Amino acid sequence: MLTWEDDLEVHALRKRGWSISAIARHTGFDRKTVRKYLDGDGEPGVRARRGPDPFEPFVDYVTARLVEDPHLWARTLYDELEDLGFALSYQSLTRNIRARNLRPVCEACRSVTQRPNAVIPHEPGDETQWDWLDLPDPPEFWGWGKTAHLLVGSLAHSAKWRGSLSPSQDQPHLVSGLDRVTRGLGGCTGVAV
Repeated sequence: MLTWEDDLEVHALRKRGWSISAIARHTGFDRKTVRKYLDGDGEPGVRARRGPDPFEPFVDYVTARLVEDPHLWARTLYDELEDLGFALSYQSLTRNIRARNLRPVCEACRSVTQRPNAVIPHEPGDETQWDWLDLPDPPEFWGWGKTAHLLVGSLAHSAKWRGSLSPSQDQPHLVSGLDRVTRGLGGCTGVAV
């Protein structure tokens, strides 16, 4: 396979009157390869497949399964395909799913900015939304008991957010969390909701 740069060099040398053998010696490519690209039979940057596509027989099945469940794990799909005679690797499966765009977009999982939503106009730096999130069963080495608390500040305009972990939601921890998150967001906004 020749890269685009190699293909340009081969064609430029041929236009200067070089023989195929001389071009092959100069570039280090086989004469048959040089001739193939000069004749227009090779596409630069694309490796020629040596046989039929081994993934092709499974495209319909993979597509049907992913349309049925867009969240289906590739590992689960790979196990199903092995039972059907799939001989390629797991990495080949995931590469083909990506390259062929076989996984449909899940509307529920799309980013808020990519799906219809209630639009409340906010100027940049106008508003920060604050919420406490309870995290059950934090790691024991935190020493916070059965629940940890996360204070989250989210900028309404950019959806940028920062959080601060806390063992309690009392006023001292709230003030400390507000300070840490506000500094993490780059300062105060006009309104805190």
